[in-house]
Amino acid sequence: MRVPDDHAVARLLVAGQAVLLFLLLVAPDRGGWPVPGVLAVLSGVVAAVGVGIVLVAGTTLGRGLTATPLPNARAQLRTTGLYRFVRHPIYSGLLLAAAAFTVGTGSVTRLALLVLLVLLLTVKARWEEVRLARRFDGYGAYAARTPRFVPIRLRRSPGHPSTRPPSAGDSEKG
Repeated sequence: MRVPDDHAVARLLVAGQAVLLFLLLVAPDRGGWPVPGVLAVLSGVVAAVGVGIVLVAGTTLGRGLTATPLPNARAQLRTTGLYRFVRHPIYSGLLLAAAAFTVGTGSVTRLALLVLLVLLLTVKARWEEVRLARRFDGYGAYAARTPRFVPIRLRRSPGHPSTRPPSAGDSEKG
C-alpha cells in the first residue's frame, strides 16, 4: 500500500476545509432556531472579531504563512502575540467566525457543517503539529504549555494523551 506524501495530504486537508467553509456560507438558513435581531448583530460582531484574529495571526507569520499546513523554508516558531495564547490562532479565529455566523443564522444545516469543520481542523492541526515538532526543536515544550484552539487550559490527568505534547516520533494519527 502506497503512503501518500505530505504535500498530497496537506492539499487534501486544505481542500476539505475550503469546501466546508464554502458550504457553510451558502447553506440554507431554514430548519433551525429563531434569531432575535440583537443576537444577529452580536453574531456579526463576533464573526468580524474572528476574521480579525485570522488576519492578525496570518500577518504575524509573515513570509512563513503557507496555504498548506506544512512549514515552508521561511517559517519560524512563533510563540508571541496571539501564538502566546493558542498554537493555532488562525484556526481559532476561523472557528470563532464560523460559530458566530452559524448562531446568527439559526441554521441546523450550518451547525452540522460547523461540527464537521471543527473535526477537520482538529485533525489538520494534529497532523500539522507532528510536522512542526519535526521542524522546530522547541515545539514540544511550546505545545505542552499552550492550548491548541481555545486559550483555556482544562485540567487533565497527567497520563491523559492530550496532555502529552506532539513529538517528531508521533504517528500520523496523533
